[in-house]
Amino acid sequence: MPAEHATALVLRCVDFSESSLVVTLFTREFGKIEALAKGAKRLKNPFDSALDLMSLCRIVFLRKSSEALDLVTEAKLLRRFRCPGWDLAPLYAGYYVVELLRDLTARYDPLPELFDLADSALQGLSLGEPVWRWVFRWELGALRLLGHLPSWESCVICGKPIQGSLRVAFRAVEGGVVCQPCQKAHPAPAPTLMVDQGLLRSMAVLAEPAHPAADRLEMDPVHRTQLRHLLDLVIGTLLGRQPRMHPYLPGLMQEPQRRKTPAPSPERHLPVAPAGPPPAASGPKPPEDEKPSS
Repeated sequence: MPAEHATALVLRCVDFSESSLVVTLFTREFGKIEALAKGAKRLKNPFDSALDLMSLCRIVFLRKSSEALDLVTEAKLLRRFRCPGWDLAPLYAGYYVVELLRDLTARYDPLPELFDLADSALQGLSLGEPVWRWVFRWELGALRLLGHLPSWESCVICGKPIQGSLRVAFRAVEGGVVCQPCQKAHPAPAPTLMVDQGLLRSMAVLAEPAHPAADRLEMDPVHRTQLRHLLDLVIGTLLGRQPRMHPYLPGLMQEPQRRKTPAPSPERHLPVAPAGPPPAASGPKPPEDEKPSS
């Protein structure tokens, strides 16, 4: 069978044997693939240390016709993800990007725009750009490209445009905003989130990767928290569970200087001996009439 060439992002690496790996890759040309990399754990291998998590590489693989794993024969590293500075938030955000890319896509469903968005997000995070902005851009952009973006311009029940109210009701199960008459006529068993119209306009900007204002959009901490809650509901409903990186997401919404870091352990100071001759040995003193024998 002919060999295929593709540009790929490494989403997962799992040990297969003492010398081989099973890798999950998202390629620009073929979509997500799962393949066996024989000999990838050996010191001398044809993969050029390219099969690291979140790395961008150029691969050669043999595509299997059945449900069996494909076979990666060569890989060349193009770019490795590097966490800038001491802050681990970009690293956690990169883990979140590849997790959603792996869980929201199917095998052999090529989505070049989604690949470009994920590659831009990982590159922006490695360059030290604002983490919260890239996380939101990735989530909203991925939902738009996959057809799961919530509706925020018109009511999902009656279809009428949302106008005249500063805050609107959002239902993740319904898939968007709900007008006031429909909210009263169709009460939902699931919790309803009230969001600002300004937040919905910011979501429209972040969901478009090519929007000229997406790179410089600012958002106060209150709206970041509100949008984080909204997207948690949407993605949790879509997956049927919360992502594994979900506990780390609230901390990624803050500025670096406000993130919580582990407190340093208190130093233990040993008692300092007082200056002067050492104290006499403790214990009972011998009687004066008992002298050591010569």
